[in-house]
Amino acid sequence: MVSNQTQTVSDAGPDQPWGRSPYPVLVADVRGTVVRCNDAAGLLLPAAVPGALLADVAPAWLAAAHTTLSYDGPHAVVPHAVVPHAVVPHAVVPDDGGPLRGDFDGRRFEAHPSVRGDGSVAWWLVDDTDHQLAREALHMEQERSAFLAKASSALLSSLNLERCMDVSAQLAAESLADAALTVAPARGRRLPVVTCLRGGVPASSTVKVDPDDVPGLGEALRGFPPVPSRWIDPAHAPEWMLPDGFGPVGSIVITPLPGHGVPAGALILLRKAKTASFSDEEEVFARLFAARAGAAMSAARLYAEQTAITNVLMRELMPPVLHQISGVDFAGRYRPSADHERIGGDFYDVHPAAVEGEASLVSLGDVCGKGLEAAVLTGKIRNTLHALLPLSNDHHRMLGLLNTALLSSHHTRFATLVLASAVRRENRVDLKLTSGGHPRPLIVRADGTVEEADTHGTLIGALPHISSTTVSASLAPGESCVLYTDGITEARGGPLGEDMFGEERLKRTLSGCAGMPAEGIVDHVQMLAAQWLGNRPHDDMAVVVISAPRTHHLSAVNGHTRGRFTA
Repeated sequence: MVSNQTQTVSDAGPDQPWGRSPYPVLVADVRGTVVRCNDAAGLLLPAAVPGALLADVAPAWLAAAHTTLSYDGPHAVVPHAVVPHAVVPHAVVPDDGGPLRGDFDGRRFEAHPSVRGDGSVAWWLVDDTDHQLAREALHMEQERSAFLAKASSALLSSLNLERCMDVSAQLAAESLADAALTVAPARGRRLPVVTCLRGGVPASSTVKVDPDDVPGLGEALRGFPPVPSRWIDPAHAPEWMLPDGFGPVGSIVITPLPGHGVPAGALILLRKAKTASFSDEEEVFARLFAARAGAAMSAARLYAEQTAITNVLMRELMPPVLHQISGVDFAGRYRPSADHERIGGDFYDVHPAAVEGEASLVSLGDVCGKGLEAAVLTGKIRNTLHALLPLSNDHHRMLGLLNTALLSSHHTRFATLVLASAVRRENRVDLKLTSGGHPRPLIVRADGTVEEADTHGTLIGALPHISSTTVSASLAPGESCVLYTDGITEARGGPLGEDMFGEERLKRTLSGCAGMPAEGIVDHVQMLAAQWLGNRPHDDMAVVVISAPRTHHLSAVNGHTRGRFTA
C-alpha cells in the first residue's frame, strides 16, 4: 500500500482538484522531493515520479525557484520576486510579481506555485508558447509602427531632395540593415547615390554605371516590384555599392522607392556576411519603409520642379531696375498687398522706343482684385500691350483693342490703366498722357506746384466701347510726372487708423519733392505711405516717376533694353 505521503494526485480525493487538470501539476515538499504529479505532468516530465528529486526531473529554472522559496506559516504568500535571476537559468522572473516563466523542450511555460498547509508546493505548469509568440509579434509590430511614424516625421520635415535622401539612407542603416543606399533616378548614365553605414554619416556621390548591370536595380528604378533577395548574389555586388571597410556582403535587398506617378528611386540594404540574411518578413517591412521614403523624395522633387518653374515665370514679373532711357529718367516701386506675396494686381511697364527719337511707352495699371488671380490678368494685359506697341502713338486705339481682348476672354475682372509716351526734345521731355478709368497723373513743377493732367476715360474690360482723352505736357529739367495706383491714396492709417492717405496729402508730399530725381521721389512716396499704414492691411501699391534730368549730357543708357514690371 502506498502511504499518504507518496499518494499520486490521480488517487486524491475531491479536495485535490489538480488530478483532473489539463495542465501539468507536480507537488514537491520542502526538501525538493516530488510528492505527487498528475497525468499531464507525467507526460511532460516522465521521470517526475513520487520520491524523485525535483532537481533531477524538472527544468533547472523550476528546481532553483523551488529551493529559493521561503515560507512563514501554512498560509504564506510565495515571494516570486526574491528568486535570483542568476540561479534560475533560462527563466524570466517578472518585476511585477507575475508568474515565473522558463523554457523546456523548446516550449515556454509559466510556473504558478500554490503553497499547501504542510509546506509543500504544488507547481502548475501552463504552456505559454503561443501567448509568448503573440506578445513578441505585438512588441515587434509596435516597434515597427513607432519606427515608421518616426521615419515619416523625419522625412516629411523637409522638402529638400538631398536632405530626404540622406535621412532615408540613415534611418534604413540604423534600423533595417548594416548599410543602406538611396539611389535617385539616373541622369543619363549617372546615378546620384547616398551611402550610409550604421552609426555613420550619409555621404553623397555620383556613379557612372548602368543600373541594369546590378540585378534588381534597373527594375527598381523603373518602379517594378522588387526582386527577392535570395535571387541576388552578394558576391557579385559592384564596388560602388560597398561602403569603405564594409567587408564581405551576406545579403542584399533592392526595393523601389515609389513616387507620385513616377518612381522616386531605389533603396539598397546591405547586411554583412556574419549577420543573418533578410527574412521574407523583413523584406516586406523594408518595402513599407521605402513607400514612405519614396513619397517624401517624390514630394521634394515635385517641390523643386515647381519652384524652378515658378522662378522662370516670375523672372518676367519681378520689378526691373529702371534707369535713364533715351535721355528720360524712369523709376518705379511696387508693394504687394501681402508681405508674403511677390505679385498682385498692380503692374507697370516701360517699353523703350524702337527707333531713336521716338517716344518710349509707359503703362501703369490696376486690375480689380489682388493676388495670383489678378496677376494672371495683368500678364494678359501686359502681353497684349506689348503686341500693340506698333500703335503706341495712338493711345485711344491701343486701349480700345485691349478692351476688346479682355471682353473676349473668360475673365470677369476689369482694369484701370494709364498710358504715357515720353520723348526727349532738346532740354525738355514731351509727354502724351491717356487715362482709362485710372487716377490722373500728377506733374511736379520745379517750383513745387503739383498739377493734375486733365485726362480721363472709361474702365478697360467692363464695357463694349470705351472713351478716353489724351493730353500733352512738357517737363523742364528737374520736373517730373508721377503715375500711381489707388493703393497709395486709399491707404488707411493715421492716428486712428481710419483716415485715407488721400490725393491732397499725396500732392503735398510731391510738392516737397520738387527737383528730386525720379528714384528719390518713388522712395519718398512709398516710405510715407508705409508710415501712414503701419502694420494695417492694404491694397497693392505701385508708383512710376518720369523725370527730365538736370544734367546736360542726356545720352541714352541701354536704350534698346526693355524695362518692364508686372505685379
